[in-house]
Amino acid sequence: MRVTVDVKGEETHEVDLETAEGTSAAGSSPPTYAELLAAIDYSPHEVSVLVDGHPVPEDQPVETDEVTVLRLIKGG
Repeated sequence: MRVTVDVKGEETHEVDLETAEGTSAAGSSPPTYAELLAAIDYSPHEVSVLVDGHPVPEDQPVETDEVTVLRLIKGG
């Protein structure tokens, strides 16, 4: 499955989840959003993944071909 990952304010990535490093092997469970993030060098602790404008859990299987990633800002 090929997924377009739009990192807001940064670049857009095209990720092939069947060949991306760090994703589940073919024939096993479907890749998760955490694995998708790992493929583009992000941690679930520093971003939120949105599908159709709604956040999705990092352990949910990827079932769409377009996602948006928002970097989280923290400070004090």
